[in-house]
Amino acid sequence: MKITVEKIIDLFVEKGSQMYGSEAVTQLEHALQCATLAYESSQSNEMITACLLHDLGHLIHDLDEDANVRGIDDLHEYRALPMLQELFNPAVTEPIRLHVAAKRYLCAVNPDYWRKLSNASKRSLEFQGGVFSLEAASGFIRQPYAQYAVQLRMYDEEAKIPNKSTPSLSHFTEYMNACLKKVES
Repeated sequence: MKITVEKIIDLFVEKGSQMYGSEAVTQLEHALQCATLAYESSQSNEMITACLLHDLGHLIHDLDEDANVRGIDDLHEYRALPMLQELFNPAVTEPIRLHVAAKRYLCAVNPDYWRKLSNASKRSLEFQGGVFSLEAASGFIRQPYAQYAVQLRMYDEEAKIPNKSTPSLSHFTEYMNACLKKVES
């Protein structure tokens, strides 16, 4: 099956009402809040799109909704990458791939960040590999797109507010379309 922006939207419509782990928002609410934070901060089309799609992997695995609650790492940061890489360049896909490692990084270099994590995020951190050592953190941040992943991660943690008003999914379609790989003829 070839992935398209329309199929991504359909996936959000079909499965976006699932709860975002044990947080008080749905998968779609979380995605829209994260994208809205990037949009309101005048981030690039690529960053807005990465924020919208960063947890798409949660919607395509065959695990039940409470896998993370039971301590199972669903590796969501990798699950959607093969299909997203068909559509988007690394400026979209790399921050998605790196956003879990960015949480590990932020906890290593900023103890206040760990204290601000939701309980669910603290719990998932443990089975995602825990806090990076300072050496691992130093290696992480030198990777291409790591700074973008860190910014995405900060929006990610803020995007868990029940009933927060955001633009609709259709509003963000133009940002996804603006990021599509150009087909060479």
